[in-house]
Amino acid sequence: MKSSRILVINPGSTSTKIAVYDNTVCSLLKTLHHSMAELEPYKTISEQFEFRKEVILAELVHDRIHLDSINIVIGRGGLTYPLKSGVYYINELMVDHCLRGVMGEHASNLGSLIAYNIAQLHPGTIALIADPVVTDEMDDVARVSGHPLFKRMSIFHALNQKAVARQHAAKIGKHYEELDLIVVHLGGGITIGAHHHGRVIDVNNGLDGEGPFSPERSGSLPVGALIDACFSGKYTQEEIRSMVSGHGGLVAYLGTNDAREVEINANNGDEKSAFYLEAMAYQVSKSIGEMATVLKGHIDGILITGGIAYDRKLMAQIRERVEFIAAVSVYPGQDELRSLAMNALMVARGEVEAFVYDKTGETI
Repeated sequence: MKSSRILVINPGSTSTKIAVYDNTVCSLLKTLHHSMAELEPYKTISEQFEFRKEVILAELVHDRIHLDSINIVIGRGGLTYPLKSGVYYINELMVDHCLRGVMGEHASNLGSLIAYNIAQLHPGTIALIADPVVTDEMDDVARVSGHPLFKRMSIFHALNQKAVARQHAAKIGKHYEELDLIVVHLGGGITIGAHHHGRVIDVNNGLDGEGPFSPERSGSLPVGALIDACFSGKYTQEEIRSMVSGHGGLVAYLGTNDAREVEINANNGDEKSAFYLEAMAYQVSKSIGEMATVLKGHIDGILITGGIAYDRKLMAQIRERVEFIAAVSVYPGQDELRSLAMNALMVARGEVEAFVYDKTGETI
């Protein structure tokens, strides 16, 4: 395939980011915002599928992007069964698993559904995902929780963590596969991974609440108090889940999931905002220390990425606690659209081979 036009789709909780790449050149970049009123009629995320697809198609028509000009549609990978890192063809089994939410409900599930459906509108168009959130490369010892009924799982910002790790490796003239790195993604959820020679051998489950608290998630909670809350009769199962993911963290403490708003308030003298940002930096730093032990102290760098990495004071607070471990490099923001497009382009050029999704259970 000499020339590739790639449609990239990255659904978020209240927006859908799309891009069109002509080989390595981005010719369209849009964030399609969805109001709460628009999303309110849909009880589940999967029910938003048709609505979001039609919004994307209308935007492509508006920008005069014809479907017959697109060779590849690549979406953000969702909560399928665990997968090894790489690029995957979207097939009917993957679509079914995302529709049913076999590993949970998340906006990323829409990436596979929409990409597959749009690709079906024009014969010959390929549908892909790359490095989904369920990417699992954990060492077996890292899966042990402390009780056989519970198994630690790998759900994290795999796409952005690996893209930043490769970017950093190239910057210092190394290959990702020869480095030991701790990569921190600071967004609505926070995940911290130990990258050993190209594999993420341990990482916190950022969806269900392991690790530091974040703008929307409670992080690891005191187990005894959580058990008491569950059986107090005051809360339903869904209310407890909401406390852990969606209405935890900064939402619970400060009433907002907008870390930028909290930063502004803190800089304007709001002591409560400043305190909880410092507490978040404290917990992130502790988790970085944990991952340093996973890598046995051989750390080639600590990389911090995600939207919250723009907060210079927060970065300084983390540096102060962890820079003795290894040098800290900050890559603020995230470029998941470009990362997805480049993965698709590598498949088109034959540089990597896409896998076929055939998972029927949780084991990897």
